[in-house]
Amino acid sequence: MGQKKDLTGSEKSKIVRYLAEGCSSLKIAKLLKRDHRTIKRFILNSQQGRKKRVDKPRRKLTAHELRKVKRAAAKMPLATSLAIFQSCNITGVPKSTRCAILRDMAKVRKAERRPPLNKTHKLKRQDWAKKYLKTDFSKVLWTDEMRVSLDGPDGWARGWIGKGQRAPVRLRRQQGGGGVLVWAGIIKDELVGPFRVEDGVKLNSQSYCQFLEDTFFKQWYRKKSASFKKNMIFMQDNAPSHASKYSTAWLARKGIKEEKLMTWPPCSPDLNPIENLWSIIKCEIYKEGKRYTSLNSVWEAVVAAARNVDGEQIKTLTESMDGRLLSVLAKKGGYIGR
Repeated sequence: MGQKKDLTGSEKSKIVRYLAEGCSSLKIAKLLKRDHRTIKRFILNSQQGRKKRVDKPRRKLTAHELRKVKRAAAKMPLATSLAIFQSCNITGVPKSTRCAILRDMAKVRKAERRPPLNKTHKLKRQDWAKKYLKTDFSKVLWTDEMRVSLDGPDGWARGWIGKGQRAPVRLRRQQGGGGVLVWAGIIKDELVGPFRVEDGVKLNSQSYCQFLEDTFFKQWYRKKSASFKKNMIFMQDNAPSHASKYSTAWLARKGIKEEKLMTWPPCSPDLNPIENLWSIIKCEIYKEGKRYTSLNSVWEAVVAAARNVDGEQIKTLTESMDGRLLSVLAKKGGYIGR
């Protein structure tokens, strides 16, 4: 007998809705005509998160390969372990093994921790998850802004440095070099934008609404059907320019109000799937410590990187929401892994 297919994104969404309605896993299995064990496994994995990998024997590199890796780490400071090994034409080595090998000859700084959530934050995150458990997330447009600079995000230039070596100097520009503010959205398997905020414009309530009018509404939203507009839910975070009375009233005049405008809990970037898109784009445009000489060049890099993100990647991000809601409830409002 052939192996049955994994649960589809649609089936996973239905499981979450049935759970919210109080259905048992056995009843859900009957409704979906799937094996009861498959349903229970999905529910358990969603609540517990990713399981720890079983340690496997580390692949041994030859002395010659080790010397090549050490030389590459010296020539490519702040590069990722993957870039270092690829430059040596050493393939088939898992990340855990690459990092274990590099620890013997190099070092890397850890990322800064996220600020702790207080009790109020956690309660609001739980309330939000309960409110949207039955939501069809394929109808939600997830939006956010990202700022990109010529030299990469502050404190983001991290990678492997050979022992005994000094990190390369990253000179500060006299006026900071500026940056480009980018806005984008994702819905189902579609990327909306990215759109560039005009240089020198500070986003307050008025300029934010004008920006949405000139880009999102004129270039994308007005081309959609009436049925699409009726069902779409608009998500934005609680930035002052987003959550102000002026912006809320302006969006309401555009028909985005009440249930069509998603409420958002405080301190919750981990719940917004577009944050993962920003990570994908930043990793691409700043790989191997790349820097830029003009704002136009970094903007062109953002556009090129965004074009390389296919629909399946976006769909994976938007379909992750059911699992995120279950995780935030299981962690009683605490941070979840993105």
